[in-house]
This record gives sequence, structure tokens and C-alpha cells, in this order.
Amino acid sequence: MTPFDTLTAPAVPLRLANVDTDQLLPGRFLRKPRSDGYDNYLFHDVRRGPDGTPRPDFPLNDPRWAGAPILVADRNFGGGSSREGAVYALVDAGIRAVIAPSFGDIFYSNAIKNGLLPIRLPIAEVERLWAIAEADSTAPLTIDLTARTVRPANAEPVGFEIDAFHRACLLAGTDDIDLTLAHADALAGFERADHAARSWRVPSA
Repeated sequence: MTPFDTLTAPAVPLRLANVDTDQLLPGRFLRKPRSDGYDNYLFHDVRRGPDGTPRPDFPLNDPRWAGAPILVADRNFGGGSSREGAVYALVDAGIRAVIAPSFGDIFYSNAIKNGLLPIRLPIAEVERLWAIAEADSTAPLTIDLTARTVRPANAEPVGFEIDAFHRACLLAGTDDIDLTLAHADALAGFERADHAARSWRVPSA
């Protein structure tokens, strides 16, 4: 997992509330291998018309924000099902952080486990970030995870809250597998001791 410390980049304004995980990644694409690139399916049914043509009015199709790694969304982002593929689609598209007034709980957890930083800010601050991005698509937004701040260009930083453990994992680029492997010696020692004490539990060859 790529560590997250400080990111300075333009932000995509997405004035949509209640974006659920089925909008982020429609269920029919869950059968696809991730090696295909889940970014190909991100917002598939929202950002494309009935004939599959990209909608020019959808922010992620707008060339002004091409490649922008920060998404500024509305309330209840990532609600709905628990599919981790919704996070994969964002990460595969190069999104490193999503700012919104609120998130679906499971999406929030899945995001952190995959190196995507979810930031909760009051709606007034979100609206200010929308206005800045829409006025100047190149305006840089700085996210400092160490300081726990979001700072628009030429403005005072705004603080955000994040669990200390989640923050430490993102800063170090540590996912659940890394956390488990860090205890590999202890786990192996337990298995050896348990085998010696209760060898009858281990099937014979």
C-alpha cells in the first residue's frame, strides 16, 4: 500500500449526494478481474449515457480535472453495499483522497485499508472547496495527514479528525496483511508451542 503523507493537487468537485457503492462500481462488474483495471468501471452508469458515450457534463469526464487525485463529494458518499471493489475503482483511477461531509461506514473502513484517505469536513467547507475548484480547475488543494489539515490555495488550513490508528496505517502504508505479517514470529511460535502441547490435534500423515 502506498504511504499517504502530504498531497498537493487539484480537486474534482462532485456535487452529488448519496453516491452509493453500486454507482461507484455497478454490481455486474464485480465478476471482472481487478487486473482489467477497475477504473474502467468507475461511475460507469452515471458518467455514461445509455449508448455508453461519456457524458461531457460529468466532472470526471471533464478534461479540466483529468488526472486530479482528490475528489470533493457530497454527504453519505459510499453508502450501500460493502463491496470493496468500489474503493478499488477509485484507487485504480488515481484517486488518493475523498472529501465529503459524511461516508458510508463500511466504505470508510475499506478506503483506509486500501490507502484511500476519506476526510470528513462540514458541508460549508465542502461547498467552499467546490466553488474554488469550479472557479479555477488548477487551484491546488493541500492535504497534510501528519497535521490533519486541508488547505485550499491562499487560504487558512481546515482541520479534520481521523482515528490515530488509521492515521498511522496510512502514513506508513500498512494494510491488514502487513499488520499480520508483523506478528509472523509470534504466530509461528504459538503454533509450535501448541503443536508440542497438543500434538494429538494435528492429523498424522
